[in-house]
Amino acid sequence: MKSVIRKFKTRLGADAVILDPKRLAAYAGDKWFAARIPELAVTPASTEEVAFVMKTAFAAGVPVTTRGAGYGYVGGCVPSKGGIVMSMERMNRILEVNERDFVAVVQPGVITGDLQARARKRGMMYPPDPASLKNCSLGGNVATNAGGPRCLKYGVTRHYVLGLEVVLADGTVVRTGGRTLKNKTGFDLVGIFVGSEGMLGVVTEMTLRLIPHPPARATLSAGFPTMRDAARAIQAVFSGGYLPSAVEIADRFTLEAAREFKPGAAFPPGRAHVLIEIDGQPGSVRGEAGDLAKLLRAQSAGRVDVAATEDACERLWDLRRAFSESLKSTGLRKLNEDIVVPRGRLVELVRFAEGLQKRSGFPIACFGHAGDGNIHVNIMVGNYEDPAIRERADAALDELFKQVVAWKGAITGEHGIGLAKKRWWADALPVETRRLHEVIKAALDPRGILNPGKFLD
Repeated sequence: MKSVIRKFKTRLGADAVILDPKRLAAYAGDKWFAARIPELAVTPASTEEVAFVMKTAFAAGVPVTTRGAGYGYVGGCVPSKGGIVMSMERMNRILEVNERDFVAVVQPGVITGDLQARARKRGMMYPPDPASLKNCSLGGNVATNAGGPRCLKYGVTRHYVLGLEVVLADGTVVRTGGRTLKNKTGFDLVGIFVGSEGMLGVVTEMTLRLIPHPPARATLSAGFPTMRDAARAIQAVFSGGYLPSAVEIADRFTLEAAREFKPGAAFPPGRAHVLIEIDGQPGSVRGEAGDLAKLLRAQSAGRVDVAATEDACERLWDLRRAFSESLKSTGLRKLNEDIVVPRGRLVELVRFAEGLQKRSGFPIACFGHAGDGNIHVNIMVGNYEDPAIRERADAALDELFKQVVAWKGAITGEHGIGLAKKRWWADALPVETRRLHEVIKAALDPRGILNPGKFLD
């Protein structure tokens, strides 16, 4: 390792090689509870430097874990085998925003919200909007195929990645995809890397699709007596022929935590909360917002608030984005499971979560993207370090994931597998599909140095 460090200092500069244990602690984990301090961290500033790091590490057989902003929820960037953490924090430039081609070219360290703001100034929109958009990086979004509330209408990160520059495990630099919306030249190599959780290559540049920014939006916030009432109202919205850009739901536990965390905030009364956003042309948005408000009231909603200006809409969304922090403020450990079920199972999922809470004895907080079936089922645990309590919590997760798989759902919709869901990887996919993952991994990373210790190990 000493010779590797020496080479890095010579090529990258001493400031880009971090060895101090106190500084290395900042590169040990993400928003999940697991962490491991690496032997060193590097902060390359160019594709050429990333390629040098990978070529050197490959020759020495040293593990490399690539890191974005560290806002993941499954331990995906934890260097579980030690070695090198390669942070993309210095590769944070928006290289181009082009209103003629409707594309942006960015480096992986760009913060998602910063690209959205830049595109907005040019009359365009980058739709993927994870709740941590003010903090998470686009490279991390690509690694996990991140989603967000607007997935319902606009899709996930993969739908907006036109091209990638990727450094492979041995330092080879490849370009996949391009700059056009349609491209059927060869295999879908872009799709292989999007969502690969840093195990197949290091993304150093992204060409992203932009779309025209809708000129108007409206957000409706409604309270309901129960989660089942809220779920039925959401089904009624779709049955009525509406396609909102986002539909969010939250249960009683989440709401109570949020009301305590944000006293005086404009949460409607009730034990369940629904947030609906629509966008489009001003006239159609006004008419649709009025119709949806009537529909929600007919579906047992109490108060329905309608925001029609940008600032008013953002105030309602700031409340939604506070749910995760609100749950953390309860003092309980939040086991955040971003499961996905077919949309027609939403009421059944609510009923199942209520039963699981009674059987397990743990409070369960459910909120998330009801429009696409991606609900964050949060099992709230007290002393998680107690082996007996952890065993009970894992048993509750076993039951949750077993039911999700039986419904032909997915154990993760946007966070990824990482370390947190490694235990359930074998249950999530058939053995033949898991073997195919292993074949692809072996072909692109024959020495197994990229983000080792995760679900393919």
